[in-house]
Amino acid sequence: MLKGRIVVADQDGTHVIKFLGDVRLTLCPALDQYLDNVFNSRHFKTILIDLTQTEGIDSTTLGMLAKMSIRMKKKMGFVPTVVSINDNITRVLLSMGFDKVFVLVKHLDEEAEPMKELAQGDFSDLTVQQKVLEAHRTLMGMNKKNHQEFKNLVDVLECQCLI
Repeated sequence: MLKGRIVVADQDGTHVIKFLGDVRLTLCPALDQYLDNVFNSRHFKTILIDLTQTEGIDSTTLGMLAKMSIRMKKKMGFVPTVVSINDNITRVLLSMGFDKVFVLVKHLDEEAEPMKELAQGDFSDLTVQQKVLEAHRTLMGMNKKNHQEFKNLVDVLECQCLI
């Protein structure tokens, strides 16, 4: 699998976030920081998540996406779109209830070309740990299945964050 990267672009207020390769938790603090900037932008209209070149995605990254969708629903009144052509990725999204918090599609009408790569950043271990905890709490809150799936992990992470 290719090392994960996230590239982004702003196309007249539509923020395109493209995941490339195997996207893991180490990119989540930078993604969260980017999303904070997006939501604070005066020209923000919507977000499109492009998973067409995603080979793998971990639960922390999925939790960050769920958090973003919930936040967008509160701010804008609608949910973002996720494009996935990989049946395995789509199956994971559906099993976690992403069809309830995103519009899931299999193709783009128009190919967007993200220009800027999000740098992994120099975040402390504690910051990364807090993002992992926050992401999994979000996943737990989506449905009963996710709650059961991630409860033990969240309990362990909560203990670690207190140390």
